[in-house]
Amino acid sequence: MYVSTIRAPGARRLGRVPATVVALGLVSFFTDVSAEMVAAFLPMYLLYGVGAGYLHLGILDGLYTGAGAVLRLAGGHLADRTSRPKAVALAGYALSAAAKLSFPLAGGSLPGVGAAVAVDRAGKGLRAAPRDALIAAATPPPLLGAAFGVHRALDTAGALLGPILAFTLVAAVGSAYDTVFGVSFCLALVGVLILACFVRGTRPAPAAGPRVSVREGWRLLREPSVRRVAVVATCLGLGTAGDAFLFVAVQRQSGLGPGALPLLPLATSLVFLAAAVPVGRLADRVGGRRVFLAGHALLALAYLLLGAGGVLPAWPAAAAVLVLHGLFYAATDGVLMACLAPRLPERLRASGLALVQTGQAVARMGGAICFGALAAGQGLPAAFTLFCAALTGVLGVAVLKRRRT
Repeated sequence: MYVSTIRAPGARRLGRVPATVVALGLVSFFTDVSAEMVAAFLPMYLLYGVGAGYLHLGILDGLYTGAGAVLRLAGGHLADRTSRPKAVALAGYALSAAAKLSFPLAGGSLPGVGAAVAVDRAGKGLRAAPRDALIAAATPPPLLGAAFGVHRALDTAGALLGPILAFTLVAAVGSAYDTVFGVSFCLALVGVLILACFVRGTRPAPAAGPRVSVREGWRLLREPSVRRVAVVATCLGLGTAGDAFLFVAVQRQSGLGPGALPLLPLATSLVFLAAAVPVGRLADRVGGRRVFLAGHALLALAYLLLGAGGVLPAWPAAAAVLVLHGLFYAATDGVLMACLAPRLPERLRASGLALVQTGQAVARMGGAICFGALAAGQGLPAAFTLFCAALTGVLGVAVLKRRRT
């Protein structure tokens, strides 16, 4: 096949993707082990330890998704303006690592936990677009889906190991959560060191014209192909409930105890890990937009199962929801960036990726908060039913618009 003969200029290859992609995947692996150690037990800690309600959980889950939205724009702009995406990404990873040390200071304070989450997610926002720009710059366009799939697979392997490590540490040390945060910081630091030492940054291009401005980045939305992707991703994000609610609903509907809650993300991560590369290659063949929309259709089906309650026996329904959730991430996370990157000029690539990531993150933050308010007033099943209807409606409009263009 022609794919096996394509080489990224100046890049070593491991298999079919450049070594830069694999190195960035290892950075994300250690960072995600660190992040998911904390994220996995936060819902259990907040609901069953601190006594937070659904609305509080929705706000914190929204913060976890959208707190770094503004810094996504800043990170993308700085990466393009300085032509040093590695340096900007390194600052973001370092900020997230430092944030792990602030969680023990928060204790049982919801505002304190929220502030620690915000700092951690701000680091994620700062690094996301420059990192994806590094992947896009190192990879030939026909291999972008596979490259982002490899990166997301390594990222997800970290997300898989994080809850296991958190569960093991909590079982060993009981309520001494400081141990979890300390180990989390050390793992995040490993990711920072790999990025600093083993990822080669892109060389700054000679200044042939004026430096990249913020206005130039926003003008990318005037391009119909970019605007369509941004609008679809943002609207679908509004119909996305926070992951924490999905895991809480599965835990309660399946009759599992609260202690099992930190382990439920493992099922999603396993499916994501297995499907990320094949789905990325599928996106290269049939088109990223089709795969992206199909992923949200699978998520709507998961919401329908959670809203309907007794349609399937408890355990098969729980398994189906977690599998659908993992396939949703495999079909959307890296696929969106692979779909968008070829539509962007190289000098504005990080800015364009950041614009779409920001719109999606802000929309998902709003969706999580709205879902929390609905769940607090109507209960989890009713909230999932309403979000299933909303997501299905947006998908219908997106499919109709796609056929007309």
